[in-house]
Amino acid sequence: MLDFHIRTVWQKIARIYNAEAIKHDQTMSSGFVLLNIDKKNGTPSTKLGPQMGMEANSLTRILKSMEAKGLIKRIQDKEDKRMVRVCLTPLGKKSRKIAKENVLHLNGILQSGIPEEKLNAFFDVMTYVNEILEKKDIFESKNN
Repeated sequence: MLDFHIRTVWQKIARIYNAEAIKHDQTMSSGFVLLNIDKKNGTPSTKLGPQMGMEANSLTRILKSMEAKGLIKRIQDKEDKRMVRVCLTPLGKKSRKIAKENVLHLNGILQSGIPEEKLNAFFDVMTYVNEILEKKDIFESKNN
């Protein structure tokens, strides 16, 4: 059961990230958003959800919370007035740096004990799994 192992490991990773994020009054989700915002120019709000594979409702809730905490601000694009950019505040930049350090730290620990050839095989398998999951008709043949 491939999906069982992926889900189990991801839940452990999420718990570890959330335990660390809470020390900084954050969540894993808000850290993920911070890492996906361009720190110089901001990121159009319409691109954040698809970029992170997140539903619009979930992203909206997280952005409202982050804005209330002073981590982000929404700014109308100077050239395209219809577009709103999500930009980091100074506090958001500081929190982004902490989130990045935590991701690099955990990845360093995880990768340090795995030989390069096994890591490469893992990335190949995960790329294949992702390609399969991108297909919209996964259960189509089952139902016919």
